[in-house]
Amino acid sequence: MELLSYYGLFLAKTVTVVVAIAAIALIMTHLALRKRGGAGQLNLTRLDENYTDMQDRMRLAKMKPTQQKLWNKEQKKKDKHEAKVAKQRAKSGQVLEDERSTLYVIDFKGSMDASEVSSLREEVSAVMAVAEKGDEVLLRLESPGGVVHGYGLAASQLQRLRDKGITLTVAVDKVAASGGYMMACVADRIVAAPFSIIGSIGVVAQIPNFNRLLKRNEIDVEMHTAGEYKRTLTLFGENTEQGREKFREDLNETHLLFKQFVHQMRPALDIDSVATGEHWYGTQALEKGLVDAISTSDDLIIDKMAKHQVIGIRYARRKGLMDRFTHSASSSLERLLLRLWQRGNKPLL
Repeated sequence: MELLSYYGLFLAKTVTVVVAIAAIALIMTHLALRKRGGAGQLNLTRLDENYTDMQDRMRLAKMKPTQQKLWNKEQKKKDKHEAKVAKQRAKSGQVLEDERSTLYVIDFKGSMDASEVSSLREEVSAVMAVAEKGDEVLLRLESPGGVVHGYGLAASQLQRLRDKGITLTVAVDKVAASGGYMMACVADRIVAAPFSIIGSIGVVAQIPNFNRLLKRNEIDVEMHTAGEYKRTLTLFGENTEQGREKFREDLNETHLLFKQFVHQMRPALDIDSVATGEHWYGTQALEKGLVDAISTSDDLIIDKMAKHQVIGIRYARRKGLMDRFTHSASSSLERLLLRLWQRGNKPLL
């Protein structure tokens, strides 16, 4: 027993030291990032080159060993010639640029509070800083919606591209509902996968009320306001029919603004028939005019590669220590809410 107690004490000391070292390392890393400055970093990826490399590897895998040797030999000769030409042009002062237009690819996977809009702002600004005539933007969008002000701002960021005359295509591979569709409808063209979820042009609010529970336990809650409708429905107070009616009026007003915005972006859409809060699969959405074509983002990119260089843009925002600890928990909660939302509205396949 004495041996076990010594071992337990040693183990406890060891764990304490390891935890202390890990904490110090995290703090040092955080301080180093703060000292470096800047809220994030813009990452660029040549998606067309990645696809071409994959294509070459697949072709090589299908060849016999002798054919692979010949292909590699020819490829090296070609690369050497291109490098020589580039070097000669650089010496003569010529700047080599790809004469093709550019397709900028942005990803937006929206959460309930649309916090990703801060990165979207940076990505849109980066495109607008260098975009030339003929350049386009493809937004790969995935979102079940969320808070009105967050997705309203996200849609406004996309509107900046439209105002600048930059062609914007939104591709929906999984879901663009409610606030997600508010973003999508800004695009010049919406493309959706056959079984993606589209629409849900509606507004919902759900508020629990604990007033009866508090009364049974003889707990009073006081709330003081200035202004007749400063608070309509509350969590702990006793709600009135007048407050409920005002709350419903606010919801209807928000819904009306949502409908007007969608109709402004897509005038040909029969807004009254689709603004019922329902959502549809991609093929059904095409019939109703909510989207313009059925396809996936992958096919769109591959088709554009013939006449465009394709550059992926992602603004990675640096996270603080607390954000890193809470990110996993919040992501799990959002996935749970999305699953509940899907189960409550459409059958699972």
